[in-house]
Amino acid sequence: MESDSEMVALPLLPTPIESNYRACTIPYRFPSDNPRKATPTEISWIDLFSNSIPSFKERAESDTTVPDAPVRAEKFAKRYAEILEDLKKDPESHGGPPDCILLCRIRELILRELGFRDIFKKVKDEENAKAISLFPEVVRLSDAINDEGKRIENLVRGIFAGNIFDLGSAQLAEVFSKDGMSFLASCQNLVSRPWVIDDLDNFQARWLKKPWKKAVIFVDNSGADIILGILPFAREMLRLGMQVVLAANELPSINDVTYIELAEILSKLKDENGQLMGVDTSNLLIANSGNDLPVIDLARVSQEVAYLSSDADLVILEGMGRGIETNLYAQFKCDSLKIGMVKHPEVAQFLGGRLYDCVIKYNEVQI
Repeated sequence: MESDSEMVALPLLPTPIESNYRACTIPYRFPSDNPRKATPTEISWIDLFSNSIPSFKERAESDTTVPDAPVRAEKFAKRYAEILEDLKKDPESHGGPPDCILLCRIRELILRELGFRDIFKKVKDEENAKAISLFPEVVRLSDAINDEGKRIENLVRGIFAGNIFDLGSAQLAEVFSKDGMSFLASCQNLVSRPWVIDDLDNFQARWLKKPWKKAVIFVDNSGADIILGILPFAREMLRLGMQVVLAANELPSINDVTYIELAEILSKLKDENGQLMGVDTSNLLIANSGNDLPVIDLARVSQEVAYLSSDADLVILEGMGRGIETNLYAQFKCDSLKIGMVKHPEVAQFLGGRLYDCVIKYNEVQI
């Protein structure tokens, strides 16, 4: 499923990896739980994945690149639903006990076995085109904020607003199919601070005191998320002389951006001098993370990302799947930022926050 080349651990993780890192934030079960009986948490997460089947099936049915798409989409829905039911009856079946990585992986495997490579391609292309047309205005509004601290906060709010474009969330997929989403309205309508995890002030203070030298950002969705959220934020870092590595998926998964798509997006946004709205991009690199899921296990990344991140002094995990569901409590050898919007009720409940609450968790490493 992943890259042909050997996957390695992100060198920024503390060693030994086995005792210091696990790509799972919410424990679905504890050692004392009966291994043959699904826990209430496992059942609620299996139900969450089950609730997303209709929207995935609908996307698959309309995939014109696949012959007999409706028939194959029906097979996908049936097979995935059966496996989820099996996991409820016996959590040790199908490579379990389940966690969000396994539940995502099984879904992707079934789609790919049936010939579906990128069922969200059409909506990604449409949303990228819309977001590209809005990019200059979003950047101009940001650049017009003279106070650097307020500009950083505005850019962070932009990441949250962009992160709403997530078709892996059943509720958001429904909202989106009805009337789309306005990026600028989303910026205005974020839940009020303090957010459920709110380290914005500390992050701002550290940035203003002394910017980092090199940031590696594991990015999330296409459309407004990458183009109006992450890229203006990364551009500000570049403007201040930082190196920025944008690590994107190798293969498509839901509406996540791939590294090839990201390269195409950037080529459309840069001017003839290779600048991003007046900012030099020679210190901006796009990397293939080696990942093929909407969540990420940092013990398995591409050698390219491992090499490029070895001298980074800031790692950023963006989005609910990477930043919250799999890596919220991950420790690193350098400063880290986990940032994303809470789009599943189960995550909101675990964190003790509201649905569509925001998470910005900043950890500074004292050297």
